[in-house]
Amino acid sequence: MAALKGACIIGQSGGPTSVINASARGVIETALKNENITQVLAAENGIKGILEDRLFDCGLEDPKELELLSGTPSSSLGSCRYKLKDSDVDDTDYKRILEIFKKYNVRYFFYNGGNDSMDTCNKVSKYMQKVGYECRVIGVPKTIDNDLAGTDHCPGFASAAKYIATSIAEVSLDAKVYGQGGPIVVFEIMGRNAGWLTAASALANCVNEGPDLIYLPEVPFDMDKFLADVDRIRAEKGGCIIAASEGIMDKDGKFISEYGSSGSQTLDAFGHNQLGGLASVLTNKIKEHTGAKVRGIELSLLQRAAAHCASGVDLDEAYRVGEEAVNAAVRGETDKMIALKRADSEEYVCNCVAVPLSEAANAERKVPEEWMNEEKNGVNEKFIAYALPLIQGPTLQKTENGLPRFAHLKKIHP
Repeated sequence: MAALKGACIIGQSGGPTSVINASARGVIETALKNENITQVLAAENGIKGILEDRLFDCGLEDPKELELLSGTPSSSLGSCRYKLKDSDVDDTDYKRILEIFKKYNVRYFFYNGGNDSMDTCNKVSKYMQKVGYECRVIGVPKTIDNDLAGTDHCPGFASAAKYIATSIAEVSLDAKVYGQGGPIVVFEIMGRNAGWLTAASALANCVNEGPDLIYLPEVPFDMDKFLADVDRIRAEKGGCIIAASEGIMDKDGKFISEYGSSGSQTLDAFGHNQLGGLASVLTNKIKEHTGAKVRGIELSLLQRAAAHCASGVDLDEAYRVGEEAVNAAVRGETDKMIALKRADSEEYVCNCVAVPLSEAANAERKVPEEWMNEEKNGVNEKFIAYALPLIQGPTLQKTENGLPRFAHLKKIHP
């Protein structure tokens, strides 16, 4: 396929991760070195930045600051939660995107995000094909939820998993200092429909400090069974450590976090429930049932912003999917997402492959039932074998005066 010359745009969308900027760095550094890419632009706040012509020239950034992106959490380019309508229903946004692409001669578009972001990427790609504008569109995956289809795992998941397992192990030690009669601790962990992050709490068992009970949204939650589980663990150990996904629901599909409330939930731009408050609900139920001392811990944004606890494997793979996105696009690939494919080998090896965006857009991958224990209140060795290789290796974060040194971009408009 003939080489395509033109500018590129990289954008970020959805919830940040501690390694999302490593992917941006992978795209930016690789694109800056490619002779077919004439200008490397970044969109502030994702697709909204394109619509509003808020772009900045990455070629004007200090290379040392770009290097620091790998140790900087959150979305350094700025994120958004903006849902494009179907172009057949309303093509206003698409016409504006095309106008901006033509203004800067954009021939490569890279979008870094999760399920909904891959949907945006897919829609933009299909529209450009429909109107005959040659632009190679590649999705760069990220999500701590690890629920993207088409990939073995997602950049961002492993670092959040490492932070969760580490935090639970540390709190577990703290909870045991008083011996028998220790507290009951409930961890509320992110995960609306998929329990990958909550399952990752079991990794703390590798240092003998994991949770006693784990509840995933893949399994209907039974409050009576839960309280019986807590009673059993307390009788055995004195205290109890619990990890629960924020999105667990009862058999009727009601979020447990809604128990004791009006049941109304705030929705985001994509129509997803804004969850929270589960730890409070469960701690209150346990207190009423046992009269014991109970602590609720909502990890909230900490689990996706903990660059100080990032996995070296995760950082490496996050960079590589960004790098491969550019290389694949220049080779002629389009309408694809860069996925991670694990090799069938004793040692952990993972390669980058391009899969159709349609496989990832709006599809959710959940924790397999065969990776759960018989009681469905924990996970088994199959999950540990899957997740443990992903959390290996140290963070790349630089420090200054004992504190993290984050990247500072100038963001100069072209």
